[in-house]
Amino acid sequence: MEVINNDLNLIEEELKRFVETKAGVKGLVDSGLVKLPITFIQPPQLLSKYSSSSRNTVPVIDFDGSSFADKRKQIVDELSQASEAWGVFLLINHGVPADVIDDALQGVKMFHEQSPEVKNADGNFFTSAQLKLAPVPGWRDYLNYRCIDGYLNEEALPQICRHALSEYTKYVLHLKVTLSELLSEALGLCPDYIEKIEGMSSGNFVANYYPACPEPDLALGISDHSDPFFMTILAQDNVGGLQVLYDDHWVDVPYVKGSLIVNLSDMIQIISNDKFKSVVHRAVTGDATRTSIACHFEPSSAKMETLYGPLQEIISDDNPPMYAHVSAHEYLRSVCMKEGKGGAPISKFKLQQA
Repeated sequence: MEVINNDLNLIEEELKRFVETKAGVKGLVDSGLVKLPITFIQPPQLLSKYSSSSRNTVPVIDFDGSSFADKRKQIVDELSQASEAWGVFLLINHGVPADVIDDALQGVKMFHEQSPEVKNADGNFFTSAQLKLAPVPGWRDYLNYRCIDGYLNEEALPQICRHALSEYTKYVLHLKVTLSELLSEALGLCPDYIEKIEGMSSGNFVANYYPACPEPDLALGISDHSDPFFMTILAQDNVGGLQVLYDDHWVDVPYVKGSLIVNLSDMIQIISNDKFKSVVHRAVTGDATRTSIACHFEPSSAKMETLYGPLQEIISDDNPPMYAHVSAHEYLRSVCMKEGKGGAPISKFKLQQA
């Protein structure tokens, strides 16, 4: 659907009114609408840029036995292959109990299905239209909370899902340590290398709610993007909806009960000097409500101005640095500078090779 320039002001006004309701996308659905508002209709060229494919499947890595030397080497090899080729993998037997994941996802659903007045009371409720990081907002509301340098203020979480999210967060932070060790080993480094550079010391948790969409073929939950920092751990319910870009095709990430999804992000591609891939992904909409919880791991508060670049232990004459050094703060600022344009700024920091 083409939108002529004269309509742009009208769209902006409608979007502003929508944000001011503070009811989110869920509020639109509750109003009984049967057609997708024009403000959420994605450009056809974006929706059709890549086709979907079922020929490839996202790698699955079994963490069972990761503490034993022989199995650990196998896991590191599998993780390395998945990180190089895909930048994403499914984890099973990772140590986070399935009921903890299910309870957290159910808690997120319960939070989002409260009244707008209750959801807005704690200041943690947002809708994607407030972000303006894509030309057209996604069909999504979210609850946001942070774990700064390993500390979670549980009292800041909404009462209705406080216990469930607190438990889930504790397990995910523990899993992050294991993953950082294995990723370090996959880069040929000592296990505590990534942990020592404090690239993943803080967690930004985004608990997503994608309401059933009246015209899912015209909308996206989140448009295609890569995450800016180091790594994201994601839990999704049995509705599914996450797609990753592989070989210029969208590939569905399947729901596997008890599994977690790991997306590698831009800054790990930078420090690995393109050995690991930051995965481009998106969330599609459907006729069923979907929930997910993403934890974006980022540098500690003290390291936001620290420069990160291709690691000295990796680069050589045969493997010269591919990127300039950049701080997490500057990189995030570059993401915000692309506000309303979509995409990721990683190419801005790519060095010209002789």
